[in-house]
Amino acid sequence: MKNFFTIGETAKKTGMTGETLRHYDRIGLVKPSQRDEWTNYRYYTAEDIVLLNIVRMLQRMDIPLKKIKEVLEYDDIDKIIDFLNKAEKHADEKIAMLKESKTMIRRAKADYERRPRRTFTENVYVERFLKQVILLSDTLEAPSVDNLWNYLSHFYNKVGKERRRLFEFEDAAGIYTEKGMSRLFAVCVKYTQTDGLITLPEGNYLCADCTEKERADKLNELLKIAGTEYNARPQFTVQKIVVSGILQWKYQLRVFIGGEPV
Repeated sequence: MKNFFTIGETAKKTGMTGETLRHYDRIGLVKPSQRDEWTNYRYYTAEDIVLLNIVRMLQRMDIPLKKIKEVLEYDDIDKIIDFLNKAEKHADEKIAMLKESKTMIRRAKADYERRPRRTFTENVYVERFLKQVILLSDTLEAPSVDNLWNYLSHFYNKVGKERRRLFEFEDAAGIYTEKGMSRLFAVCVKYTQTDGLITLPEGNYLCADCTEKERADKLNELLKIAGTEYNARPQFTVQKIVVSGILQWKYQLRVFIGGEPV
């Protein structure tokens, strides 16, 4: 049976790197049981490998090396048991946090999987939309990282707890602008009469895709084209928010140009 292992063999057995083992040696955490006086090569025993695996286990629980070194030097069974009890409790807390994080990741993934995919274009184009009913926010004027994270809760709060069951919203949002006033909106699937309801008419909309930086200039361009090429004087504009990444979004700008098919 082989009594000693080279640093490379030990690294492989413990899942550590050779540099990590050298660092542990330098700080006196785990020293090799033997060192060749001519080559300075380090050699580890099976007991050393067990000790290294214990260090790796404790590190996974975010215990600093200084504390691990202190624990390895304990010469008191009761102190060791007390430390391991605390370590076990910490491990349970970490497991609970990881489970919660996994649940949140799954929810986020499901949310992104539900979102429609769009191919963005630099061109101005006409698209026909069916009638939609939207609910305007009383306070939110534009999207932000904070209000888009869970924006539907804002609209459910607006209608009130007593009437919440009477409303249902699409997983979609946008900005509605009329007479110089802009408000964030949610698209209604189910609704009853309440303040802030707006009906977007069925018909043709002049559209353009853009980023936040381009939004104002692109919207002015659309309004100009609507007037010069379609003889339209839009009373409102819609800026549909299209999620494009994690906490990133673009817009589909819409300007109403008429109800008759083009």
